[in-house]
Amino acid sequence: MRNGVLSAQKSTRRTASTERVCLKRGPSAHQDKRRRHRWVLPGLGLVSLLWFLVRVIPKPSRATYPCQRAAAPLASTFVVWLLAVAGSTLAWRRGKEFSRQARLRAACVCCAIAVAAAVVAIVALPGTPAAAYVTQSHGPIGTAQGIHPGRVVWVHAPEATDWAGFEFPERWWQSPHTDLAVVEEMMSQAVRNVAGESSDATAWDTIFKHFNEGRGKGRRGYQAGEKIAIKINLTACNARSPEVDPVTYQKKASVMNSIDNSPQMLLALFRQLVYEAGVAPGNLAVGDPTGMIPQFMYDLLHPEFPEVQYFDNYGKAGSGRTRTEFSKVPFRWSAAAATGKVQDYIPVPFAEADYLINFAVLKGHSSGITVCGKNLYGALLRCPDGYLRGAGTMNYYDMHLSLPNAEWSPGMGHYRAIVDLMGHRELGGKTLLCLIDGLFGGYYWDSHPFKWKSAPFGDGINGDWPSSLFASQDPVAIDSVAHDFLLQEWPKVVTGGIEDAGSLQGGAEDYLHEAALADDPPSGSVYAPDQSGVRLSSLGVHEHWNNPTNKQYSRNLGLDHGIELLALQARRPEPRLTLRTSDRQAVLSWSASLEGLRLQRADTLTPPINWAPVGAPPAFVRGQNVVSNDLVGPSQFYRLAE
Repeated sequence: MRNGVLSAQKSTRRTASTERVCLKRGPSAHQDKRRRHRWVLPGLGLVSLLWFLVRVIPKPSRATYPCQRAAAPLASTFVVWLLAVAGSTLAWRRGKEFSRQARLRAACVCCAIAVAAAVVAIVALPGTPAAAYVTQSHGPIGTAQGIHPGRVVWVHAPEATDWAGFEFPERWWQSPHTDLAVVEEMMSQAVRNVAGESSDATAWDTIFKHFNEGRGKGRRGYQAGEKIAIKINLTACNARSPEVDPVTYQKKASVMNSIDNSPQMLLALFRQLVYEAGVAPGNLAVGDPTGMIPQFMYDLLHPEFPEVQYFDNYGKAGSGRTRTEFSKVPFRWSAAAATGKVQDYIPVPFAEADYLINFAVLKGHSSGITVCGKNLYGALLRCPDGYLRGAGTMNYYDMHLSLPNAEWSPGMGHYRAIVDLMGHRELGGKTLLCLIDGLFGGYYWDSHPFKWKSAPFGDGINGDWPSSLFASQDPVAIDSVAHDFLLQEWPKVVTGGIEDAGSLQGGAEDYLHEAALADDPPSGSVYAPDQSGVRLSSLGVHEHWNNPTNKQYSRNLGLDHGIELLALQARRPEPRLTLRTSDRQAVLSWSASLEGLRLQRADTLTPPINWAPVGAPPAFVRGQNVVSNDLVGPSQFYRLAE
């Protein structure tokens, strides 16, 4: 005990002595360091506030950038701290002065600082958790595109589909599971309303004129001989996988009900382009450079349009398909990681085309969604990871690395290869029209379809197929709308790529932010894929709807910016015959099922008319509802009769 007390006394005296010396010589190193640390947080707060104001005041949309969302908490905390310091200092200095003038000045100063704090707090609240970011509503960003800027047409037609589902032996593309007459009406409504015209032919003319004017070709319509390439999504028929027989082009029965572009949708588009827009079938090309056109699709398209070029990865001799090859038009990636990689080139069908139609399928993906933007991942012949037919995986830039998958680059504010594809002059720059086939929809990239339970497709418990077609001239707006639909139906996919909910950290929409703000993107990337060094401008407008019930965007709410979602309903039209002419044939089609009706033919309309039944209509009649006559043969007349 005694030794313990003595030790304590010695320690006390030694400490006191040390303190006396310190008082004479000034603060210790420890105290000096502690005083310097007092200014670290205020300094960071001041820098954050200045950074936020410098960036956001010239361009308010930057408040949604990840860097600004990170700076906002420090900035707002600094303002609150400044308010406290100013208030306490003023109170100390004026503590004994209670005149009315002093109180008024104090109130003014406090109010001003409080307002500043409120502005910072309201404009740039701290970021929500990453998992919730994807559902967060924000105002329009980017510049709306199109005849009617930012317009997205959504045509919903429940009568278009009647199918039991994936596990059943009936195929989704067979009639009567997909009604061609209704699909044709959907395509007609979509085209007319994108242009804002009352007829299909006038609508196409308006669309072509608007596009050519924007490309610096003058306000002119389609010119004879110009080529149109249609990029479809054949991921479920990828040439690298064993799902399609490379000899017979037959799709395996186990994946036959995985969704590709509907042949009825493609047929309706062909008819629009040929019979309404005046495009010769030989100037149309359709396909996917990385996929294989399955036989069932070819069999429903080729009989009426044998002159269309059907291109795919294999292009097997004698199959009616054309083997896709590289052109000499280079493609440059804007990512630093692409330096030293094998040079990419645009495939011939796209390089030779004057116009491109991006026809995607409504699907989820490991990156959240795959619609028009992601559809261009299959537009370079080699696979996104660098695999090239016959050569294996080569040292190409791996496009997968720029996807927001949890293991690659989740979250916001990253370089996205999709933006380069959307902005390249030979791909996105040639895109006349964006379409999304939503007849059935796919849960994931492998295209497994499920009935939708969200309104208006279902009641939350029971569901139906989405039976939808989306169309727009704005590539960002149409994907934004698709994002909202997919998020409402399959939130786990859109937020986590069906891995862990929220694991994408909001990244499913990151490419939409980057594309909308391509001239000054949140990531700081310099998107210039044309090797011209010219930075891309905004590729379109992005925002979210107000709620999943009303599905309204800024222009629906009366504003003059943002997206306009034009929601339409299509029904089976009344039976009617239509006569169209192609290069060598007169093509007769009817716009409704023949159930209860008979197709009849006569050689003359001179009384008495001898109407005779068409005894053997084409075998594919329920798939196409069409018969053809050679123009050099005798005249014939047709009618539908009960």
